[in-house]
Amino acid sequence: MSAVSTPCVKICIIDPASRLCEGCGRTLTEIAQWSRLSEAERLAIMARLPERRRRLKPWNN
Repeated sequence: MSAVSTPCVKICIIDPASRLCEGCGRTLTEIAQWSRLSEAERLAIMARLPERRRRLKPWNN
């Protein structure tokens, strides 16, 4: 059995304004559906996460 790709960094705090996880940048829906997504779907979401995190915390750039 292969490991599931995940961006989780174990910092699970949902930003109230953006509704994104401050640790990984995923939405609650993405987090809830993660294990049911195909690897291609997970990788596509993960490709968008760096930009989401930059928008969430622009001062960290």
